[in-house]
Amino acid sequence: MTDETQPILSLDEAARRLDHALSRLEVRMSALAGEAESANGGLFDQDRAHLAAELDASRARERQLEEAGAAASHALGHAIAGVRAALGD
Repeated sequence: MTDETQPILSLDEAARRLDHALSRLEVRMSALAGEAESANGGLFDQDRAHLAAELDASRARERQLEEAGAAASHALGHAIAGVRAALGD
C-alpha cells in the first residue's frame, strides 16, 4: 500500500460513514414526522368533533329563535288587531 492510496481509503470510509449517518437521520426524521402527524391528526379530529357539536347546538338554538319569533309575530298581529278593533278601525 502506498502513501497515495491511504488518504483515498480514509476519504471513502468517511463518505461511507457520512452516508450511513444520513440514512439513520432520515429514518429518525421520518419516524418523528409520523409521530407528529398522528398527534396532530388526533387534535384535528377532536377540534372537528367539538366544532360539529357547537354547530348542532347553534342550529337548534336558531330553530328555537325562529319559533319564538314566529310566535311573537303572531301575538303582535293579534294585539294590533285588538287595538284596531278598540279604536274602531
